[in-house]
Amino acid sequence: MKKRWLTALVMGVLVALVAYGASAQSSSSKSGGTFRLGTSSRIDSLNPYVAFNQDAYSAFEYIYPFLVQYDRANARFAPDFATSWKATNGGKTWTFKTRANAKWTDGKPLTAKDAAWTINTDVKYQGGAAANAAGLVAHVKHADAPNPTTLVVHYVKAPGNVLGQFQQFAILPQHIWSKYTKHKGNDLKTFSNSSPVGAGPFKLVKFKKDDIALFQRNGSFYGEKPQASGFGLRMFSNVDALVSALKAHEIDGIEDVPATAIKTLKGGFNVRSVPGVDQTDFIINSNPKKQSHRELLNLKVKAAFDHAIDRKQIVKVVFLGYAKPANSIIPPATGGWHNPSLKAPSFDIALANKLLDQAGFKRGPGGIRVANGHKMSYQVITPTDVPSTNRTFQILQPDFKKIGVLLSQRALDSTAAFEAITTPDNKYLKFDLAMWDWVALIDPDFMLSVVTCAQYGGWSDSGYCDKHYDQMYSQQQLTPNQAKRKAVVWRMQKYLYGKRPYIWLAAQDHVWAVSKSWGGLVASPQGPFNSISKLSLTRVHQQ
Repeated sequence: MKKRWLTALVMGVLVALVAYGASAQSSSSKSGGTFRLGTSSRIDSLNPYVAFNQDAYSAFEYIYPFLVQYDRANARFAPDFATSWKATNGGKTWTFKTRANAKWTDGKPLTAKDAAWTINTDVKYQGGAAANAAGLVAHVKHADAPNPTTLVVHYVKAPGNVLGQFQQFAILPQHIWSKYTKHKGNDLKTFSNSSPVGAGPFKLVKFKKDDIALFQRNGSFYGEKPQASGFGLRMFSNVDALVSALKAHEIDGIEDVPATAIKTLKGGFNVRSVPGVDQTDFIINSNPKKQSHRELLNLKVKAAFDHAIDRKQIVKVVFLGYAKPANSIIPPATGGWHNPSLKAPSFDIALANKLLDQAGFKRGPGGIRVANGHKMSYQVITPTDVPSTNRTFQILQPDFKKIGVLLSQRALDSTAAFEAITTPDNKYLKFDLAMWDWVALIDPDFMLSVVTCAQYGGWSDSGYCDKHYDQMYSQQQLTPNQAKRKAVVWRMQKYLYGKRPYIWLAAQDHVWAVSKSWGGLVASPQGPFNSISKLSLTRVHQQ
């Protein structure tokens, strides 16, 4: 579990933030100053081939170039490093025109060749070190840069999600990362990247894991220049300390306000809420090769678990109404990509018991059911940096006992939790159940990818592997007609709804709070610090 900060450490961080953001407090102009943002999550790694947490990918958005981003309304793709794009050759060739005279933060030229190198590297190592990016380069044959401002991407087949892929694809500096492709590319994952050379609107000037990240305005950025001199991301070990820091004006905003603090913050701060893409889930190890507790692969058992979950109570108690019962891997906030025919299963203890009876698992001593000679008693892995998991578990545990299933909680920091899920050697053989959350993107491809066989050792946290599902996943990628693609995406959601590698709990509203002395943050279903576009913290300014 995360350790509480020592008082001296907290004061040291506070001094650093105050010193770095002094101009924010002394200047009355709208430009300049340092915006101080607080989070209860964290940046787990500065290496894009390793990072897992959402805050890491939000940081990459601001320090690295991406070909495209979303517009202010989060509805359409807009230029970033690429200024225009077009498809030819029946959709199998995409040509991007990129910015001229762009630079990396070390002064080296940033050109289309860096983009081509990053794409080709990820294609080459997508089955290993670059597994995190496998979905982003799916069906790519190769890329080339005939000149510094032209990138050409060649596909094996015409895809339907090119811009969605590249909206999440960080372009890396070839002159830095090409040194780490040895050992079949595995060195890409061992590079700490502690002082990233980037080209975004900000450059990272200080980073202390689980503590603080300081970003300074990049004067050589190729796009819209930030209005603030920089921003700081302070990482808190618990939400109470986070809220206290905002009330004491030690920070200027909270990127994701805990439900318990919303009412108290509304008086003195600007609090905004929009339907979010963050959903909590109950994960069932669905690896068909798992060695023990194989009853968890039984669809009746999964359905019983689903009906033993009181989502309305979770929404009421854990999120105080700032959420809705969830029902699909694609959240409603993504718009038309969400399958509206899917409904959250009913909370029905009697039905859950009936399903387990039908599966043949009778009650033993203490009312706990027995499956294959052992008690139906399972450990639930929970990450300590997802605040909702503890209270949600307290709701689930007594209801599961009513159906003869005993749950115990194993709380770990997110890195250890993911390792416990994937062990041994990314084979997903040891764990039974877990709870976590997923922050989805607007385009559905990424979320649909996390349950493909190819994501073992990558994004998979369920061990799910289903060849029929993988075929549908490939089909939606290779359907350029977006209406037809949506129909495939809806079928995929319905298929997963029945297979239940995830039991979806709550689709959260994204609520953030900011000091009345700061404005300009852009509304986003991922919040103000997001991986959707560079606009929010580029445009944040003093009022």
